Amino acid sequence: MTTRPCSEPEFSQFDFWLGEWDLTWPAEQAGGKEGDVGTGTNHIDRLFDPCVIRESFATSDGSFLGHSVSTYDTNEGVWRQTWVDNTGGYLVFTGEFADGQMTLRTARRNKEDGEVVQQRMVFRDITADSLKWDWQGSRDGGATWADLWNIAYTRRR
Repeated sequence: MTTRPCSEPEFSQFDFWLGEWDLTWPAEQAGGKEGDVGTGTNHIDRLFDPCVIRESFATSDGSFLGHSVSTYDTNEGVWRQTWVDNTGGYLVFTGEFADGQMTLRTARRNKEDGEVVQQRMVFRDITADSLKWDWQGSRDGGATWADLWNIAYTRRR
């Protein structure tokens, strides 16, 4: 009997993210005017049966567009995500689902000063119809984290 690819239970850990989402965030976190609210959408679906999660992100005004693919790496026991966007951004994350939240991390060298900055995204407060997403940075090796962008997800009906 052959085991179906990607049938391990870990492949369902990102299922909470699947669907059509309306997004809001404090606009100043994404370069907008303080006090305004940024808005966008995120479409999350599967590719290649249950093996890959695909994200298509867009701000409402179309000024920022991004795409990611995520999969569970059974060899390493971690989630992996690759992100690209219309600003030339390219990020590679690893992480895990634990204690009711998904956390994906990366480290980047700062162009200005060469300092390595830890970054992470945390999917938290997950319900059937909403979740919170926090983009955070750390300049002390992960001892402390500062919020850089906080997005509230609401599932489209």
